[in-house]
Amino acid sequence: MEVESQSKLISTNWEGYVDWRNRPALINRHGGLVASSFVLVVEVLENLAYLANASNLVMYLSEYMHYSPTNSANCVTNFMGTAFLLALLGGFLCDAFFTTYHIYLISAFIEFLGLVVLTIQARSDSLKPSKCKPEMPCEQVRGAQAAMLFIGLYLVALGVGGIKGSLPPHGAEQFDGETPQGRKQRSTFFNYFVFCLSCGGLIAVTFVVWVEDNKGWQWGFGISTLAILLSIPIFLAGSPFYRNKIPRGSPLTTISKVLIAAMLNSCASRNSSSVIASLGSSPSTIPVLSNEEEITTNNKHVVESINISSKSLRFLNRAVVKKPAAASGVLKCSVQEVEEVKIVVKILPIFACTIMLNCCLAQLSTFSVQQAATMNTKFGKLKVPPASLPIFPVLFIMILAPIFDYFIIPFARKVTKTEMGISHLQRIGIGLFLSVIAMAIAALVEIKRKRVATDLSLLESSKPLPITFFWIAIQYLFLGSADLFTLAGLLEFCFSEAPFSMRSLATSLSWASLAIGYYLSTVIVSIVNNVTGNSKHQPWLAGENLNHFHLERFYWLMCILSVLNFIQYLYWARIYKYRSVSS
Repeated sequence: MEVESQSKLISTNWEGYVDWRNRPALINRHGGLVASSFVLVVEVLENLAYLANASNLVMYLSEYMHYSPTNSANCVTNFMGTAFLLALLGGFLCDAFFTTYHIYLISAFIEFLGLVVLTIQARSDSLKPSKCKPEMPCEQVRGAQAAMLFIGLYLVALGVGGIKGSLPPHGAEQFDGETPQGRKQRSTFFNYFVFCLSCGGLIAVTFVVWVEDNKGWQWGFGISTLAILLSIPIFLAGSPFYRNKIPRGSPLTTISKVLIAAMLNSCASRNSSSVIASLGSSPSTIPVLSNEEEITTNNKHVVESINISSKSLRFLNRAVVKKPAAASGVLKCSVQEVEEVKIVVKILPIFACTIMLNCCLAQLSTFSVQQAATMNTKFGKLKVPPASLPIFPVLFIMILAPIFDYFIIPFARKVTKTEMGISHLQRIGIGLFLSVIAMAIAALVEIKRKRVATDLSLLESSKPLPITFFWIAIQYLFLGSADLFTLAGLLEFCFSEAPFSMRSLATSLSWASLAIGYYLSTVIVSIVNNVTGNSKHQPWLAGENLNHFHLERFYWLMCILSVLNFIQYLYWARIYKYRSVSS
């Protein structure tokens, strides 16, 4: 009787999930707001540990490791880009082999090891290059010292990637996406995930950065190490409440199989008639499986069918044939697999359009910090460290996130008469538009900063200029708002639209967009310097100090690229058709 009563508690939407002991998840015991609250608290600590170093790392590399401003900026963007790109690895492992629960624990331990290495190096003078002397140039870090630096940094990057790839989908999986209440709670979770990410960032760019600048970097790294260590028992405390999605095998295998089969059968169809007529060549629809596709529990198949048109991307329909061109059964594809791959392919253009925004965001950790270092950073009697400038977008996000969830969304639902109020794609579009404004403001502020330096004949000096750093804060506010709209919108969009078996990997695309944006920033900086350096003039982003840079021209270039990217996004957003009920 007890077994029967428990089986009644198991919903079809819970049958793809287990608890931390690998037992079937129960409706009244697992998932929900209580389970997701542990994830939100952990995100505060995790982002504190990461952003405390990333936001100020450019100063550590230039002042203590003696890199040039441009090389420091490139090292930071490469580090941050690698960390976010590795989120794809974390998401892949969650979908294919492990649960999000296990990937988080493994990744947190790896990040902890990396922070321990960095703390030891920052504490020991023998593991750092010697201090600069007036009579001789500074010696850049090299050899074993450089190896230790990058081993520590990229262990942190590996850990951060795994956490970013597992923590957001782990929290979102606690809600039933098949009910209106569950979808609303999941949307709220993503809003507050960005809110908690900002809370951790606020502590990082204020308290921890102050400690790094005034007490020493060994203390800053030590605080980050303690934060990530503390996050592990807090995450484990939520174990009795979590529901964990059962891994379904490699999603990349499905994607590769469909693409290869479609190509092979397309080639074979030119020489034979073995390929059947493309599915969906008529306007009719084909019954396929929904988000919570075919789930097997004790040999019982729970299947829910919906109609998804196969008319789009008809090339992929060639993967479903009577007699595959490659006779091996390995490449045999079902209609369900083809439809899943189509969904992923349709998401990719939206993902690609967010890369340019993240390329702009990369400037917050590099050139904008260096700009602020040349300005008056006093706020009353308090001297604000340049790396604490991200406090402005962080505070704005913390204020805007609750307002958005409690006031803007309910009002939008009444106006639009839709469940979402403001759709995922509309949120992403607002963020991309704000990034255009931010880069235009950044260019105008740099013009003003250099004009002050010119008027006071301080172009050759490294002394702080008599202009307040609050001018830089304006571009931070706009980019921070853009990040809130785009990141939260893209996380929810990818999770909601992706096939059930590929949700973690798809959600990781949000972080991969950040990674590619940081890498693209490095590439653009190098291209700009190479192109402008080939003329008789000095490269735009080179010189003895920042006053010799033509940073305003670089920002105008970023603004123009952002405009072109926004126009492209409007095209893809208009032709995209949602598959999820909530959208």
